[in-house]
Amino acid sequence: MIRQLIGIAALACATPAMATSETPAKQVTIISAGNLIADPAQGASGPATITIIDGKIASIVSGSAVPTTVEDNITIINMSDKTVMPGLIDLHVHLTGDPGGDFWKQATEPAEWGVVVGAKNARITAKAGFTTVREAGSSQYSGFSLRKGTAEGVIPGPRIIAAGPALAIVGGHGDTTGFKEDINDALASGYSCTGPVQCAEKVRKASRAGSDIIKITATGGVLSQQGRGLEAHFTNAEMTAIADTAHSLGLKVMAHAHGARGIEAAARAGIDTIDHGTFADEAALKAMKANGSALVPTLMAFQGVAEGLGKNIYTPVVEAKIRETLGSVGKAVTMAKKMGVPVAFGTDAGVFGHGRNAEEFALMVQHGLTPQEAVISATTLAAEVLGMEKEIGRIATGYSADIIAFDGNPLEDVTVLENVDWVMVRGRVID
Repeated sequence: MIRQLIGIAALACATPAMATSETPAKQVTIISAGNLIADPAQGASGPATITIIDGKIASIVSGSAVPTTVEDNITIINMSDKTVMPGLIDLHVHLTGDPGGDFWKQATEPAEWGVVVGAKNARITAKAGFTTVREAGSSQYSGFSLRKGTAEGVIPGPRIIAAGPALAIVGGHGDTTGFKEDINDALASGYSCTGPVQCAEKVRKASRAGSDIIKITATGGVLSQQGRGLEAHFTNAEMTAIADTAHSLGLKVMAHAHGARGIEAAARAGIDTIDHGTFADEAALKAMKANGSALVPTLMAFQGVAEGLGKNIYTPVVEAKIRETLGSVGKAVTMAKKMGVPVAFGTDAGVFGHGRNAEEFALMVQHGLTPQEAVISATTLAAEVLGMEKEIGRIATGYSADIIAFDGNPLEDVTVLENVDWVMVRGRVID
């Protein structure tokens, strides 16, 4: 076994015949794992040795087989007393924002400040064990800048799948509201739309700007200043135009959606994930199942806002909407599991403090998922939702080296994931 590892490392050190003597050797990392969970659906497999070359997993062998003599380009990481598993995936975060109800800051803080805040939160998120996130709405280029920064290793953080500004109806959740009309217009991101043609145009605009995914606010929302309820905002024709246009460009669509009829309409339009899903009923979930839409419940978002009630953090219109949701939180998860609708992991971090993402697991279990199902929701299932199931979500040969280590067994007790000790993203250790 050791010979096999040395052979892999030797290949990494080998210089092609036509290369010069100055060609740098590939970087090799060898991890000794005490208990490997390569795929949460398959359970734990005991001690293992993982070899990583230039950010990709090159081999996985059973048992501890770390060579004692190594070249300068080989790093040995001893996790022989830890559980090692694939990095976690959060499908709904807002890295560029922190909790609070100060909507007026839109008028006082430049968009560039979001990059500063996002760099802070990217590191916090990665340290918490989340090696891939879906950035679910930010100013025009802040999320894209963070995406490039973490990809190139300029700032420590997770892989970022970035939506950019959300598509919204004029005056709805996701549009700028709460100010005088001239201020609203001046602050607007330019992604609000009316009618199928204009909504399709905004999808194309988002694609041109660099969006990895299209985010829409399919219903009213809790934390915006609009007070028009939590049901459907877009018309059926508008949502269908958005989904069809995005899919024609190879992009998926995520929908912020609370009200049951808005959820049902979004699913029937072909939208890929329903995020929040607060008031989902049987009809809405049937539409989701028929379309293959996944539920991303963001249970921590509701816990986060509930913690701020009565503290003068939110305006009266927002407090009223928060209280409207709290009696229904988690019911959609229980129903979705019974009806066979996929439940994937997402938290809405930014509504609550970044770094607490893993507290979502216990809430998912509280509402009916098994610990194993909850872990799958943040690994293999989340990777499938992103269309990246051959790149992330498992520890497997050829996959990105997105790996975490901690004490305990999350397939029995999900709360152990709230204390991750060590994180690697794309083969780079997050310090």
